[in-house]
Amino acid sequence: LRFDEKVRVVVFKSEVKGVFCAGADLKERAKMDDAEVGHFVKRLRNLMDEIATLPVPTIAAIDGHALGGGLELALACDLRVAASSAKMGLIETTRGLLPGAGGTQRLPRCVGIGLAKELIFTGRQIDGQQAFSMGLVNHTVPQNNEGNAAYQRALTLAKEILPQAPFAVKMGKLAINRGMEVDIASGMAIEGMCYAQNIPTRDRQEGMAAFKEKRPPQFIGK
Repeated sequence: LRFDEKVRVVVFKSEVKGVFCAGADLKERAKMDDAEVGHFVKRLRNLMDEIATLPVPTIAAIDGHALGGGLELALACDLRVAASSAKMGLIETTRGLLPGAGGTQRLPRCVGIGLAKELIFTGRQIDGQQAFSMGLVNHTVPQNNEGNAAYQRALTLAKEILPQAPFAVKMGKLAINRGMEVDIASGMAIEGMCYAQNIPTRDRQEGMAAFKEKRPPQFIGK
């Protein structure tokens, strides 16, 4: 996906009704020794980092339970859409663990330190509406009979992104992600560098021409 220029948006969904991702198989984990557990979690953290740094926008369609590593997967995505009936939580402390695949870092960046600490310390599960009210998800929707309401809303969101200039969207994502980790002055410099890369693109020229000619732009990602 990272190197396929035809990919414009990635939507993560589950094929299991009622479950987005239930997290690690604790029965499997119980058979591992300490070193194996450490290696497993490191690989999982690396996977989440790979997802977080995909150059195109990513959307998690949470139609069911997203618990532990399952919520960490959703947090690694840029945007999240949840069914109102979905259940989410970093439940690791209820099993004698702490989030180890990015949850302690991405959740506070998403909802703020206070709420993140409360959710992680208590291991509480929340539904889609509660997640929306605290900014954990971008949209919440009532679940439908097919059990894929969040996925359908995620597709609608993806289709809003699809017509936009692909390279500009990628640079926007890069500027936001890198800029959030530094002070505002450094962030402005990052934005400037990303903008400079976008200036010579054919899509920028097409956007200006389309505006002048009062027609929809036809972006090609170049």
